[in-house]
Amino acid sequence: MKTIDKIPTGKLGRTSKLVQTGVKIGGNYLKYYGKKAFNPEYTKDELNESNASDIYDGLKSLKGSALKVAQMLSMEKNLLPQAYVEKFSLAQFSVPPLSAPLVRKTFKKYHGKYPEELYDTFATQSVNAASIGQVHQATKNGKNLAVKIQYPGVADSISSDLAMVKPIALKMFNLSAKDSEKYFREVEGKLLEETDYILEVRQSKEISEACRIIPNLRFPKYYEDLSSERIITMDWMQGTHLSDFIKQNHSQEARNQVGQALWDFYMFQIHELRKVHADPHPGNFVVDENNQLIAIDFGCIKYIPEEFYKPYFSLVDRSKLEDDTFFDRKLVELEILHQDDSEKEKAFFREMFREMFTMFSTPFQKKKFDFSDEDFWNHLTRLSERYSKDQELRKMNGNRGSRHFIYMSRTFFGLYNLLHDLEAVINIDEYKSLIS
Repeated sequence: MKTIDKIPTGKLGRTSKLVQTGVKIGGNYLKYYGKKAFNPEYTKDELNESNASDIYDGLKSLKGSALKVAQMLSMEKNLLPQAYVEKFSLAQFSVPPLSAPLVRKTFKKYHGKYPEELYDTFATQSVNAASIGQVHQATKNGKNLAVKIQYPGVADSISSDLAMVKPIALKMFNLSAKDSEKYFREVEGKLLEETDYILEVRQSKEISEACRIIPNLRFPKYYEDLSSERIITMDWMQGTHLSDFIKQNHSQEARNQVGQALWDFYMFQIHELRKVHADPHPGNFVVDENNQLIAIDFGCIKYIPEEFYKPYFSLVDRSKLEDDTFFDRKLVELEILHQDDSEKEKAFFREMFREMFTMFSTPFQKKKFDFSDEDFWNHLTRLSERYSKDQELRKMNGNRGSRHFIYMSRTFFGLYNLLHDLEAVINIDEYKSLIS
């Protein structure tokens, strides 16, 4: 894969790159309308593929939060055309890495020394490049290590990157600029946390220690003396990326074991720790030779306040979900219904969120749930597609729900997606034996 010798870090340079991308997209539309004029049956498939490629090519050269947003969108499979999903999913763990000279320069800037001065061996060629940083193999005192180096300028460009993305997001999600600040502050805060590698090491150690009691789940050891604000050193964990494991022909028993570890890991965090690894994409997990799951990235941790946790999970109980008085009260607590809503708006959002909570809670209604169930998955897909295209919804204010929904919804959608891809059958309540 071609390497990158320079990343635009200033606002002007990054804006210019996005402007160039915008010009390419404009050209794609001109081509589309030209072909459409001669062939009314011509579809948008080619346009979507061209736009997805051009947008991704622009973002991958910027890296940082711009690319992270693409990664997040790739998990929303029903929100975007398939061409975008396929391209943006590359941001999970496959983007052009920094060149060897830029790696050494960046390392020296962050750590005060070149990598060969700290480790016995250090491979300047990256083994894994993602949106915020890339990973290198190293050794020290006989130990195989993984060294994650943050891309230069990422932390400093988050605010300006989001300012550029904001107009697109407002249109895509039908948000009011005036009332949407809480959502952008939530995303900005989480992205800033992801660039603080000292925080990530602390979170990694805390969560891995608390979750060691979960069967078939492993974690790397972290080395604080070889880590800093922009560099993390941890054990190199041998295994297969979860995305590759999913594609391989493993037995149902193996898939269930991995899926159960994944489910228990998330349920234990949510219900025992009241915080959760809110970035459940396959690039953050590997599977070892014994089909044990290994969690290797804790940059995005969402703390779940009690005032959100209680109403949110109270709606797992179907009897309460069907109680109109109780349901309305919880929708107000979750900031879904507003005091100044019209009766039409109340009725619309009551129906919409009852459907959504019904789908979200479906696995919890059984002792054992098969995530390969196509009826469940197709219903979830159709529901998402219907509301993403609903013209009535577009006439209403889309600022609905607490800011905590952003990462909780991302967590559950990502988790369900991984378990569906694994075709895992899960014992839903197994994690409860681990709760104190």
